Amino acid sequence: MQESYQPQAVEAAAQAFWSSQHAFAVKEDPSREKFYCLSMLPYPSGALHMGHVRNYTIGDVISRFQRMQGKNVLQPMGWDAFGLPAENAAIKHKTAPAKWTYANIEHMREQLQSLGYAIDWSREFATCRPDYYQHEQRMFVRLFNKGLVYRKHSQVNWDPIDQTVLANEQVIEGRGWRSGALVEKREIPQWFLKITDYAQELLDGLDQLNDWPESVKTMQRNWIGRSEGLEIAFAVEDSSETVRVFTTRPDTLMGVSYMAVAAEHPLAQRAAANNAEVAAFVAECQRGGVSALELETQDKKGVATGLYALHPISGERVPIWVANFVLMGYGTGAVMAVPGHDQRDFEFAHNYELPIKQVIEPLEIVAARRALDEGVPFAADVDRLGDQTPRDTVPEANRHVVEQSIKNFELRCSKEAITEYGLCVNSGALDGLDYRAAFDKVAELLGDNGERRVNFRLRDWGVSRQRYWGCPIPMILCPVCGDVPVPESQLPVVLPEDVAFMGTGSPIKADPQWRKTTCPKCGGAAERETDTFDTFMESSWYYARYTSPGAADIIDERANYWLPVDQYIGGIEHAILHLLYFRFFHKLLRDTGFVHSDEPVKRLLCQGMVVADTFYRQGDDGSREWFNPADIDISRDERGRAIGAILRADGQPVAIGGSEKMAKSKNNGVDPQSMVGKYGADTVRLFSMFAAPPEQSLEWNEAGVEGMSRFLRRLWAPATISVGVTHSIPPSPRSWN
Repeated sequence: MQESYQPQAVEAAAQAFWSSQHAFAVKEDPSREKFYCLSMLPYPSGALHMGHVRNYTIGDVISRFQRMQGKNVLQPMGWDAFGLPAENAAIKHKTAPAKWTYANIEHMREQLQSLGYAIDWSREFATCRPDYYQHEQRMFVRLFNKGLVYRKHSQVNWDPIDQTVLANEQVIEGRGWRSGALVEKREIPQWFLKITDYAQELLDGLDQLNDWPESVKTMQRNWIGRSEGLEIAFAVEDSSETVRVFTTRPDTLMGVSYMAVAAEHPLAQRAAANNAEVAAFVAECQRGGVSALELETQDKKGVATGLYALHPISGERVPIWVANFVLMGYGTGAVMAVPGHDQRDFEFAHNYELPIKQVIEPLEIVAARRALDEGVPFAADVDRLGDQTPRDTVPEANRHVVEQSIKNFELRCSKEAITEYGLCVNSGALDGLDYRAAFDKVAELLGDNGERRVNFRLRDWGVSRQRYWGCPIPMILCPVCGDVPVPESQLPVVLPEDVAFMGTGSPIKADPQWRKTTCPKCGGAAERETDTFDTFMESSWYYARYTSPGAADIIDERANYWLPVDQYIGGIEHAILHLLYFRFFHKLLRDTGFVHSDEPVKRLLCQGMVVADTFYRQGDDGSREWFNPADIDISRDERGRAIGAILRADGQPVAIGGSEKMAKSKNNGVDPQSMVGKYGADTVRLFSMFAAPPEQSLEWNEAGVEGMSRFLRRLWAPATISVGVTHSIPPSPRSWN
């Protein structure tokens, strides 16, 4: 050992030894307890950032601890290599997405190896390689044959200039991110997986995940969104048609003052054929994005169709409107609007001066009215509402308070919807009933016009993407036989990589040699599907492939030794979609006989983000130019906080923008490689572990990194004396067992 701490020399020697000895490569060993530690696989965007370093350091520390307990520890690594960023980079750098992606993988692998992580590199894969995605295609074909895959029309964002589908994040203020054209909504055929068939199991399974953060489980429960309600049929006046709606609040049925349908609803289309105003509005609804956020925040607009529905209990005429907040792809494409008790309906009714009926009164207001009517003391405690014990007359002092509470409530009703539960009022036969009793009464009164249903907010998983850089969907579109899966013997359907990609259209869609084929059923002329898979497909089963490197099928019997994953580590931003699809795919693997477990992961850790100071100058037009901390000379107070900043290039001050998540948009990322070169990997790893608890945000502070470097130098001296100079490199990790 060197007498002085020289991290670069020590780390290089140790890493070379580990590599030559394949120190972290593992095999199945039934005689030993296994431990599978997995960090979410990175996207090869060009370089690691400190968020990666923190994630993988946490995993490495856990793996080291478990290995020292004598366990057989698997810690693999791969690359989530398909996706939109590669296409965007290809446009920017005028190169093929594949070339850009593979170059990034090489660079990032070198970075990871320089950090000294105990990774089993023999299991490495990139999801853009045919030897990986052929198994995904095979699984899709099997799911199609089991009836778990279907194709239907669905709305997408369409850029009319670039002639391409846009992801929600590519729609900026209703316009395409590159062309600036007004985005249109288009209905195109897309492929779906029936995740809704597993909705209840996915919901119930959360109760068994005792070592997952409660916040993640809550977000998944809300996303799955189980609700019980009634599907109600409203007859359309002077027609044999009905409008069916689903509601979780049948207790508000007598407060319906209008109905709203999506622009694509048959009634809207019928009205548009004879009404220019409706037709113009329907056309307007085709513009703009389809993201949930945009639909929730946009102004509530609509137009009356001139059609009426008949209330199924009162028989009253209810006007039917086309509204921009109703989606054809969600539920029945129609809603019964109860503006007195739904804020969205309230805003719409207020905009168009539609009636607002109050049919639910909160329990405390019922109690207040009763206090005045019956001369009993007012109690805010609603549990006393049903107590018939005689009381004294309401004192005058209390009467004023009770009256004021009722006035406040009535004022509130004029300004917003009352969404809480209570008792029915102004509702005829429902008056005085609470939610559950009213639910049952409405179901009884509706008879055949009402049906109890359990609905889920969760929609089937749309896996089609109208982009080039993705796994080809293994389907053949035959004019005679319809949708036909590619035979397993003909897989993989390989994506050509050496293409010219300029961002307008897909190279495989434009290539007749790739697109044209023959139908496996009838032998006639047919075309390949030119959509590619959503990249969540690749990341939904990658964890299983690590367990079976080289397997002829998606996985083999080795998977049941390693699965489920014992420790999974990744950001909270993946709490819903990735982790939900991840759980769903594991159940598909189980139901096709590949795994024996119900869930993919036992324990989940969501690490906090890495944040850093931001620096900028504001232009005359209000825009901001952001500067990287590496280019700034910073003055700090005694607690290490930035109190002044100078741009090194010109010696002029810059504004301090506060501490935010490291991101390219704020140019506040810190290059891990520069830190490793300056201080050594152990110093960077030590700082990332000790600067903050794993679940909390870590504030990057190079002064803290310097402190860790000093600590290691101090530690080195007594370690050198204790160990002596006989070892030139650290012992093999196998000796830790």
